[in-house]
Amino acid sequence: MPVQRMTKDRLDRFRNKLSAEIICLEAELREMEETDKGMGISTILDYRTGYPIPQGVSGFEWDKYCRKHDLLMRKRQEQKEVREWIEAIEDIQTRWVFRMWYIERLSWKKIAKKMGVPQNEDYPRLMVRDKYLKNNGIK
Repeated sequence: MPVQRMTKDRLDRFRNKLSAEIICLEAELREMEETDKGMGISTILDYRTGYPIPQGVSGFEWDKYCRKHDLLMRKRQEQKEVREWIEAIEDIQTRWVFRMWYIERLSWKKIAKKMGVPQNEDYPRLMVRDKYLKNNGIK
């Protein structure tokens, strides 16, 4: 699978939804494996008598399970790529701000406080993150 170009939307999706989606998919797959949630019933037509007679056939829904599993793998790969991109940022301060905002999910106020500028919570957002994104052509 080719690595996608980093975008602001991709970073925001990582921060806001990706971890929760992975947790939900893992829980759904575990539930399918451990309970009856993975079982389904299909109707087939039985022609043994010469006439079509509907019959119910139960079994594990492998198609549904495989689709969810593939989606989970794609989301984990996305998460891995974004984390690696953040860790590859050369400037220590910028990498630290990106890590705190996107991975640790801290507020701008807490990040500013950790940076030693508690009176200006816009500083890490405007002067570090937004400046880095703009300088690297990330929209």
